[in-house]
Amino acid sequence: MKLLVSALEPSGNLHLRSLLNYLNDVEIFGIFNSDLGEPLVAASEFGVMGIIDIIPKIALAKRTKEQMVKLADDMDAVLLIDAPAFNLPLAEELREKYPQKKIYYYVLPKVWAWKKKRALRVKNSVTKMLSIFPFEEKFFEGAVYVGNPLLDQIKSFKEETIKHNRVAFLPGSRKREIKMLMPYFHQLCDKIEEQPVLVIAPHFSDEEIDTLFGDVSAFEISRDIHDTLLKSDFAYICSGTATLEAAIIGTPFVLVYKTNALEFAIGRYFVKLPYVGLANIIFDFEKKGAMHQELLQNDLNIDALLDSKEKIDSEQFLKDSKELRAILKSGSAQKVSEIIHV
Repeated sequence: MKLLVSALEPSGNLHLRSLLNYLNDVEIFGIFNSDLGEPLVAASEFGVMGIIDIIPKIALAKRTKEQMVKLADDMDAVLLIDAPAFNLPLAEELREKYPQKKIYYYVLPKVWAWKKKRALRVKNSVTKMLSIFPFEEKFFEGAVYVGNPLLDQIKSFKEETIKHNRVAFLPGSRKREIKMLMPYFHQLCDKIEEQPVLVIAPHFSDEEIDTLFGDVSAFEISRDIHDTLLKSDFAYICSGTATLEAAIIGTPFVLVYKTNALEFAIGRYFVKLPYVGLANIIFDFEKKGAMHQELLQNDLNIDALLDSKEKIDSEQFLKDSKELRAILKSGSAQKVSEIIHV
């Protein structure tokens, strides 16, 4: 079986890696990491580090999309993973040219947060919508919940509260987020009694660490997010997928986020959800209370950060974590592979 894949983002390639464990007798083509095969274009080519980089990336995206549409002619099926800015227009062009082609969209656009009209565009452009959150079926008519890919990637979970005397700091992987949060994390490092562990994304070089993170000598440095969370009593985590990873593993945490005032106001205007964290959003759709605290923008200060750690109910968090895993049910790779193989 020949499968055309479009996985532009690091998270999408992690999901693809898990999926390939189940896709027997399948040869992949298209956009993905070079360590997964021989791509038409490596996913790393689409990384944008600054405004100046955007213009050549637009030309690359246009050229690659044209090549993907041509390549699809010889493919048995198409798998699009996340990245709606590229994959949704690609799906529409593929559907127009190949009305009978099987097109699967895995990790759907977050229309429940904003741009709800995208849901109909996706439905009209693909054969099957593969959802990774149970509540998404309310937004995508005909979507199939396949489980959550993090349950494929996370190998160990907390089953009881055991003290490790370690606190994890996860400032994110985006440079602006890191620069916003590290001043707070440096102050916290001096005020907590536990060993502070700073998680730094693997792609950052030593030079970038010095520039972005400052003097990190007071921290233990880790590049392994799952192992660090598993062995930490508490975590301070920048908004993003890492918050859901901590919630699934069972590590109590507070979500922290800060940006410039205009960007925050625009985000608040367009995103109408009561929460930012994915675990909180899942619990909200299940009619449950928030699973964890969120400190956003002006609510973010040292006293609030310290207070969030001191007042955490670790036993209740562990109970909620187990309930979250029950809601998500399973990983998604096996079910997605079964759907593609049909």
